[in-house]
Amino acid sequence: MAEPNDGAGDEPELPLATSVGYQLRMAHRASQRYLQERIEPHGVTLGMWYFLRVLWQEDGLTQRELSRRIGTMEPTTLSAIAGMEKSGLVVRERNAVDRRKLHVWLTPKGRALKAQLLPLAVGVVEKATEGFSPEDRERFLTYLGMVQRNLAEPRSQASAEE
Repeated sequence: MAEPNDGAGDEPELPLATSVGYQLRMAHRASQRYLQERIEPHGVTLGMWYFLRVLWQEDGLTQRELSRRIGTMEPTTLSAIAGMEKSGLVVRERNAVDRRKLHVWLTPKGRALKAQLLPLAVGVVEKATEGFSPEDRERFLTYLGMVQRNLAEPRSQASAEE
């Protein structure tokens, strides 16, 4: 019969207040909610937002390229693009050379949203980093980049070790 855990065991403890993963998740959720409240009145969902951001930087990417850049599975990308197409934000066009490839192009309506929505996103970043000095903000971004790189490394190392 198992004995109840009285806290005196050897199990490691990880209070939520000191859990980097938990704190990142909660910060991400808060920033997403805050952004969503600002962009939805413009007919843009969070799902669409990421695709618009990438297309504003480089229009005409294939659906596969969009999936890779945003980090979504292709079915998710197809669904988001279909919704954006229905909203008149993008059009899809077959590649003239390779008919299997579908390129996604912003419509004038999709392109025009950049001027409306990017200032809202800047406001979200400013709100999220309120009270940060410019140096703190730069360090914070550096630390987040380090977290991403640190967590990406074991995956490639694990593959090499197998």
